[in-house]
Order: sequence, then C-alpha cells, then structure tokens
Amino acid sequence: MGSVNEFYSVEEFNLECKWLIDPKHLFVGPKIGEGAHAKVYEGKYKNQNVAIKILHKGETQEEIAKREANFSREVAMLSRVQHKNLVKFIGACKEPIMVIVTELLLGGTLRKYLLKMRPRCFDMHVAIGYALDIARGMEFLHSHGIIHRDLKPENLLLTADHKTIKLADFGLAREESLTEMMTAETGTYRWMAPELYSTVTLRQGEKKHYNHKVDSYSFAIVLWELIHNKLPFEGMSNLQAAYAAAFKNTRPSADDLPQDMALIVTSCWKEDPNARPNFTQIIQLLQHYLSTILPTKPVLSLRIFTSDTAVLPPESPGTRALMAKCDDSTETPTTPLENTPSGIFFCFNRCY
Repeated sequence: MGSVNEFYSVEEFNLECKWLIDPKHLFVGPKIGEGAHAKVYEGKYKNQNVAIKILHKGETQEEIAKREANFSREVAMLSRVQHKNLVKFIGACKEPIMVIVTELLLGGTLRKYLLKMRPRCFDMHVAIGYALDIARGMEFLHSHGIIHRDLKPENLLLTADHKTIKLADFGLAREESLTEMMTAETGTYRWMAPELYSTVTLRQGEKKHYNHKVDSYSFAIVLWELIHNKLPFEGMSNLQAAYAAAFKNTRPSADDLPQDMALIVTSCWKEDPNARPNFTQIIQLLQHYLSTILPTKPVLSLRIFTSDTAVLPPESPGTRALMAKCDDSTETPTTPLENTPSGIFFCFNRCY
C-alpha cells in the first residue's frame, strides 16, 4: 500500500503574496453554513464584509493529507478564475488553520429564492437572464479547464438586489452536507449527468472518465427548474431520479415549453455527452431565444415576475451555497462584528 502522499499528491502550499490573508485582520461573526469538512461564517476583513470558510484539518494522517491537498487545489483554482458570475476570491491562509475568504453575497441561494416564490414562476425574461449568468460563468470555468461537477440551485448565489447570479463551489471537492439528513452526493443526484452515475462505469473503475459536458446536463436541469419552479423528477427520491435518468433515459417533461426553448433544454440533457452543446453554444442559443421574445418586454424588466406581487425583499445576509445549505436551527449567536476585539481571529476556540 502506498503512502498518504502517493494517494493524494500533496504539494507544498505556495500562495502568492497578493492572496495571503493576515489573520490579525480577520474577524469572525455568525455561522452561516456547515459541511462535514468545514464551516462558513460571516465576517470582516479590513472592514470588508466577507464569507470565511474554516476547514477542519482532520484527525488521522490520511485525513490531514487529503484535506490539505483539497485545500491547496481549491485555493489554486480560486486564485486564477475571476469573473463577474463567479464568487470573488479574496484570499486564504494555511496557518494557524486553513481558511478561505470570499465575497459575501446577500441574496442567498437560488434554491431558497425559488422556494419563497412557489407556486409562482419567473417571467421567461427573468429565467433566461439568470440562465445566461450561469452559462457565462460556466463558459469561463471551462475555458480554464475547470469542470464544476456540482451545478445545482444550492450552489448558485444571488446578489442583494437579485439581479445577478454567481457560481459558488466550482471545481471543488464535494463536501458532505450535515443538513436535511442527506449527504452532498445524495443531494446532487437529481442534477447529476447520467455518465456520473453508472454502476457499470464504477465497476470498471472508470468513474473519472467524463468531460465538461456533465455540466451541460446539470445546466439543463437547472434551466428547467428556473422556468417551472418545480423540483425536477418530482415524486422521486434523489436516488430514484438518478437511476431513472441514467438507466431509463428519463427526463423532466419539456412538452409545455415553447418549441425553441424545449430544443435548448433537451439538447443539453441528451444521453450522449458529445451531442450536448458547450456553453459558448448554449449562450448563443439563449441569446437568440431572448431576442425573439424581447419585443414583448423592455430589456430593463429582466427581474420582474409573472405575479402582480412585488419582487421579494433580499434574504437575510448569508452565503449558504459556499458550503452546504444553512441549517435553520437556532444557533447561539456570536459576538456582533462591531464588538469584536481588534487584531484577533475571534471565536476560534468556541466555534471551530
């Protein structure tokens, strides 16, 4: 059996000075998310509101090596991708513990926004506008050789005004969720490309033999959900949905979609990955479709709803999709940021 380093290819952590966070300027506030391997807090860095992800080191030598390797890969990826539709990376540090700092988005996750709206649906202009945000972020990731692998509403964050969507958790090792009594893997099955869920592939040890087109499939499911505001594969469990998609070629119904939109959605979730469009093509298809319906609405109305009800107010501050969905259970509040002692990493002993 090989060593831990042979299994996880742990490399020396080298962070450019411009991305190195000084812990003395970090102040930790309320916890807003939690996964099996990390916790996320609201905080401040040099008077800037941020999301602070604190990673657990692990107990065994193997766990420590694996999590350090994942941390290094995550930081390396975040530091090289900057785009208006990706959550902005601010910096990181490895000592005294592993910490990643990103911008704090106040609009919450797309998942929670959709749940608040039900049974209402987005106006088609709104749905396409959001879809273009997602597709542009994905196009940029793919241009840098990064496959998201976990595209779903929980990993899509909204700005405070709900006008822009940004991708989070892109290209990262999946974290097991501690909420909703399911693992992160189970939670992603509903949006998972069929080639990622195949007992034949797993038996042959080829689970990594897939390409960026897995994201096109997941995008199709998200787009369907944006339009219908319903859970895809409704009535099925997560595992049933994944099994039906992978082995029965089952998909959500596109019968009630306009013909051109149905073509976009169904082409993205085709069983053959090579037959799915890439995100450059997806953007072109969405822009063309948007141009065909724009005469009925002014461009500036991109964030209105079909209901007469006014746009919902922004959610409470939080970046729930930076890790898992935030548990709504009652938390013991931490000291407000304005009362945080200056020059220390506050509340590590109590909340980490």
